[in-house]
Amino acid sequence: MKRTRLSIPVYIIIGLAAIGLISQLFTNTTNFFSNLFISLGIGLAIFAVFYFVFLRKRATSNEMKKYKQAVKQSKAKYDHTQPRKNPVSAGKTQQSIQPRKKRNKRATHLRVIEGNKAKRKDRASF
Repeated sequence: MKRTRLSIPVYIIIGLAAIGLISQLFTNTTNFFSNLFISLGIGLAIFAVFYFVFLRKRATSNEMKKYKQAVKQSKAKYDHTQPRKNPVSAGKTQQSIQPRKKRNKRATHLRVIEGNKAKRKDRASF
């Protein structure tokens, strides 16, 4: 019951706003579009201020920087594009291809995780 009482005035306000927008669109088109662009510009400016002041500071934490660095290193390590192999035609003889072992010339990308190194586990000695 309470919801229907509240929704009726909301529908009336939305209907009157729609009638006003349509009448302004047909009677004063240039003013309508200028007001529309000004409203969009103000809304965009408010959103930009809110985003750059509040949301950006929260997103750049130290853990996020470490995560992005780890993702970058992982992509650099594992993102190798393999060349296409040309199919050998039936008339050509295929040479014996001996598999070669590829050496990784780059250093491995391993990170040391800081931990509590002073604390040792108590193990039972047999």
